[in-house]
Amino acid sequence: MRSLWLIFAQTVTVLLAAYFTVATLKPEWLPAPETPRREAGASNLNAPPAAILPQNTASPPPASSSYRAAANKALPSVVHVFTTQKIRRRAHPFFNDPIFRHFFGTPDSEGREGDDPFDAPSGLGSGVIVRSDGYILTNNHVIDSADSIEVALNDGRKLKARVIGSDPESDLAVLKVDPESDSSPPLPAIGFASMEGVGVGDVVLAIGNPFGVGQTVTMGIVSALGRSQLGINTFENFIQTDAAINPGNSGGALTDAQGNLIGINTAIFSRSGGSLGIGFAIPVTTARDVMEQIIRTGSVTRGWIGVEVQELTPELVESFHLPQTHGALIAGVQRGSPASSAGIKPGDVLFAIDGQPVDNPQELRNLIAAQKPGNQMLFRLRRNKEEIEVRIDIGKRPVSLK
Repeated sequence: MRSLWLIFAQTVTVLLAAYFTVATLKPEWLPAPETPRREAGASNLNAPPAAILPQNTASPPPASSSYRAAANKALPSVVHVFTTQKIRRRAHPFFNDPIFRHFFGTPDSEGREGDDPFDAPSGLGSGVIVRSDGYILTNNHVIDSADSIEVALNDGRKLKARVIGSDPESDLAVLKVDPESDSSPPLPAIGFASMEGVGVGDVVLAIGNPFGVGQTVTMGIVSALGRSQLGINTFENFIQTDAAINPGNSGGALTDAQGNLIGINTAIFSRSGGSLGIGFAIPVTTARDVMEQIIRTGSVTRGWIGVEVQELTPELVESFHLPQTHGALIAGVQRGSPASSAGIKPGDVLFAIDGQPVDNPQELRNLIAAQKPGNQMLFRLRRNKEEIEVRIDIGKRPVSLK
């Protein structure tokens, strides 16, 4: 019995030694262990809890957004506007003194007042081609008092331009350039957007020639709509944007993210002369209406009733015992005006026209100015604690008011 046990022990020892030798030197000779399979509905007891498994929770990075297509669409329609003004040399008063002329002689032509006028650069700005036959929209202050105007196109061509008409009250002007020859290609006119689809927060591009450095595109958003009472123009309804607008951008394009025109860059709020992120543009609806009137008639015709209006302050509301704080106080009525003929009196508070509420004097001016002379409108007023309705025939705004 003892001998059998010794034989078994020696055999096991030899087999174990052989196994460890093969596992160390030739592990591929040994059969691979079977991987446990998880049946449907069964859980893997050997797997760590799901909560501690590493997970890739990071979302793929968004594709970089670009407004290259919008810029490429609008850039050819934006031009540089260079103006010059004739300056005459002023003679010194001594030149008109006979005694001085007796001792020193008559000065040459460069010293005589009124001789040899020369062209001096008076300003630069931007413009937007609005029709392929050569009509360009810009600001009135860009071309005001200019004796000659030159337009530089995006492709490098330079053309002489003439003023078709201007409207200082909206600070808009229309220029016209003629093709170099009959075979010249049509000019690239910009597309017009609808203001109904424009809202605060929309991405916009400002295109122009800031500081004369060349065509530049800046990007921002619409910061506000309907800005008025800024003292910039007589009729104000600006788009406010934080897209960088600097001197030289005036008259350039403010476009939407598709490259369509939504405004004409006009002014900036700045204490240093540079952009502080508050710029103003004339909405395309106003610009288009003014442009079409100027092209058709050479001027702009607006409605007028002949009243002076004042903002309705809380103190005035309390003084007049008014139930509402919106409206416009009639501070004066011009004699012989449509308002005077209809019986409007100073002290009346106007708060609606044809059922449309009027919240402030600027809204009243814009609403009346948009009417055609001869139209009749129903004005709702408050007089001595009573509400009355008056029909007024809209007149034509006198040129003397411009």
